[in-house]
Amino acid sequence: MPTSTLTTIIPTEVISQKIFIIRGVKVMLDFDLAEIYQVTTKVLNQAVKRNIARFPPDFVFKLSNREKTEVVTNCDHLSNLRFSHQQPYAFTEHGVSMLSAVLKSARAIQMSVFIVRAFIKLREMLATHKDLANKIEELENRQLKQGEQILVIHRILKQLIERPVEMHRIIGFTGN
Repeated sequence: MPTSTLTTIIPTEVISQKIFIIRGVKVMLDFDLAEIYQVTTKVLNQAVKRNIARFPPDFVFKLSNREKTEVVTNCDHLSNLRFSHQQPYAFTEHGVSMLSAVLKSARAIQMSVFIVRAFIKLREMLATHKDLANKIEELENRQLKQGEQILVIHRILKQLIERPVEMHRIIGFTGN
């Protein structure tokens, strides 16, 4: 299937909305990945369990009860997980890449490429946001005349308008 066709099926923006920050790491949940790969969550998780050596803890981890509750509370599309007895798995970017190797379908390979690109795009947007914040902080620390400050602020704001940075919600707990 050509790349352009897949883009119309699942745009990068849609995938980006399914990336969360849990335990300080960008992840996607098994439920969302199964939907994207067009398999059941059970099939996806069975493939992971059959190939557990490919999924160390920095590639995939189970959500705690608190994390699951918070994710379900904050994400309407995950409301079905509320009554599930299973704890969802969270896959890091590397875990998502590994999924294409264990699911072994053309769709899994193509979707993994899209998902990894979404992780990269999110990382680039966050880096851009951090760069602009650093520029503003640098401006605050410099001793400029008021007119010069206004010109610098105008230039920074123009950059923001030309390249808007999408803010992504952070879900879960960053402390242990």
